[in-house]
Amino acid sequence: MNALPLRSLLFVPGDSEKKLAKALGAGADALILDLEDSVAPANKAAARGAVAAFLRDRPAGRLPQLWVRINPLATPEGLADLAAVAGGAPAGIVIPKADGPDEVRRLGHYLDALEQRDGVAAGSVRILPVATETARAPFALGDYADAGLGRLLGLTWGAEDLSTALGAATNQDATGGWAFTYRLVRSLSLMAAKAAGVQAIDTLYVDFRDPDGLRAACIAARREGFTGRVAIHPDQVAVINDCFMPSAEDVAFAHRVVAAFAAAPGAGTVGLEGRMLDIPHLTQARQVLALNAAYAAAAEGASR
Repeated sequence: MNALPLRSLLFVPGDSEKKLAKALGAGADALILDLEDSVAPANKAAARGAVAAFLRDRPAGRLPQLWVRINPLATPEGLADLAAVAGGAPAGIVIPKADGPDEVRRLGHYLDALEQRDGVAAGSVRILPVATETARAPFALGDYADAGLGRLLGLTWGAEDLSTALGAATNQDATGGWAFTYRLVRSLSLMAAKAAGVQAIDTLYVDFRDPDGLRAACIAARREGFTGRVAIHPDQVAVINDCFMPSAEDVAFAHRVVAAFAAAPGAGTVGLEGRMLDIPHLTQARQVLALNAAYAAAAEGASR
């Protein structure tokens, strides 16, 4: 896994030059230049050209990572998208409706050839599959762990296309939360990412006018183990970035855990604030402190 996970990945319609340019200043860790669902069929070719030009002509200096969501590989549009944008050296490709690791491997083979064709550094373009958008895909989630996919940055999941694939009237339950099927694939996606040693990225929060709901959902997702979230509107980015950094309370507690073990060298368990803690708690505390330090260093570098 990268030392600094992507917290926010903002979708931007590939056929809107205005939105593409504006998104550069949204503060997202990554932009996903979209050629799939946000682009009408009649605009696919124009969007492909616009995204290729945007990658080629992007301004110099510190930028968010630029990713591209292509159309599904099984469609002619998917291959055309890939051939058009590879030469722009995107940070990665988001592959929708991925049935499993074999499809990601096939995309990797295409990228091997295209990187060589276009003079792009070999292996530099990463891959992020949306790993639950077909009825078949959830059954292959566990296979990512042993697939040996060197380009794999992480796994994310999707509910909207899955509900379409299942013929479901809704993907929500009576409370407005995810229905059981979608909670199941979300949990499996999280575990599959951890088993594969890659980033676990939560799906979008649909209501971009509900920052409080987004914040609560992101905090819960981070506590479960997700490392970032997809955004569908620039207004969501700041909330997502904030929530997927360790909180001040988490950092303070992690310092206390590390100090407690340091005060009892050789001990496998320590007592702290009425709780018995063991080595996994120490490992987790160190991970929190390392992640916090990495984000602080990145913020300092960005301010210079």
